[in-house]
Amino acid sequence: MTEPDKFKNMDDEIGLYDCPMPDTFKEKFGLTLSLAWMFYLGFVSRVIFGPLMPEIQKELGFTHLQSGYLFMMIGIGFLMAPFFSGFISSRINHLGNLKLSAWLLGVTLLPLIFVKTFWGMSIVLITLGFAGSLHLPSAVATITAEMQKSDWGKGMGVHQCGPPLAFISAPLLAALLLDSWSWRAILFGWALLSLISALLFTIFCEGGSFPGRPINLANVKRVAAIPSSWIITILLSMGVAASAGIGAMLPSFFVNERGVDLGSANTMIGCSQISGLLLVFFAGMAADRFGVKRCMLVTLIGTALLTIALGFATGWLLIMVLFLQPAFLTAFFPVAYGALARVVHPSSRSVISAMVPPMAFAVGAGVIPVVIGYLAESSSFSTGIIVAGTYILLGTPLVFFLRLGDFEGAPGC
Repeated sequence: MTEPDKFKNMDDEIGLYDCPMPDTFKEKFGLTLSLAWMFYLGFVSRVIFGPLMPEIQKELGFTHLQSGYLFMMIGIGFLMAPFFSGFISSRINHLGNLKLSAWLLGVTLLPLIFVKTFWGMSIVLITLGFAGSLHLPSAVATITAEMQKSDWGKGMGVHQCGPPLAFISAPLLAALLLDSWSWRAILFGWALLSLISALLFTIFCEGGSFPGRPINLANVKRVAAIPSSWIITILLSMGVAASAGIGAMLPSFFVNERGVDLGSANTMIGCSQISGLLLVFFAGMAADRFGVKRCMLVTLIGTALLTIALGFATGWLLIMVLFLQPAFLTAFFPVAYGALARVVHPSSRSVISAMVPPMAFAVGAGVIPVVIGYLAESSSFSTGIIVAGTYILLGTPLVFFLRLGDFEGAPGC
């Protein structure tokens, strides 16, 4: 019996929820766009600490290793959310969970105006990671339930525009504003924008008005028993490592090891992400046309090789690699999240969406920055980046062992 077949006769065991009737991508474009905007706001709130970190280090006296630990705190917050996301969405529906995430995000950023210690900032970042992690499982469950399967690639492509937009705008915002604003003022301004967006989202958003699956021991065992659940976790962690993990330390790498001033470094990093934004939507369509696993393999291999090259390159070659890497990397995520929805029966989709991305983020955006920070102090930033790229390259064969089911017409959401 194949892994997806294990779920085909489970409806009597897990019960069925009233799910929305799937519509076309065109009919659900407004919903998908609003979810992408909230995802973008939350993603910027996390990745902007990379462009701001040299200034934070200067003011608060943090080491490179401590900076790496701060990014791990966001990952710890991500890991906490699965225990609550399904519980919350099962009671107030996915829409209620999405609204809660939006409000919590804006409120969490406000204390950063006053924080002056490593542990104080750590507590804030744990809460920030928790707030961001509440969004993703409900957003994935909403898109894949509200939209017909043939349009999942397009829907996830729009939603996954959030991260590449964040990787573009966060460094550019830092480069633009740091000359006249402090890092605290920038975060306060972003908090206000997040709170205004949360208000508008609460008033106007429709969709996701169905309950999620609470995470309990039985549901966890059911999902954890499928090897492909662990495979997709590792694959996603590799993508996160190349984006948020390395991106968090990249400004410090340019400033401390390549002799670039912070404004120029952030400008280059932000502009380099444009290539990823141009390809993210087409990646979803490519997955619908050429197949999920083939697209995942190509994008991961390209990402790994270019990440390794990033650690070796200097001068014009460094700039060229910096601009090429996001093109492969960003194209990976809509394909991977589409695969995530096909690993389990639709009735367990919200469970796996709550479990897998936080674990992947904790490794890719938590452990990897710590490793890079440690190697930056003991050896060099370049060594840390090369190690991260090697991790991605060694993990790419796992794509061949990924098993995806075809649950067209299966009940549950």
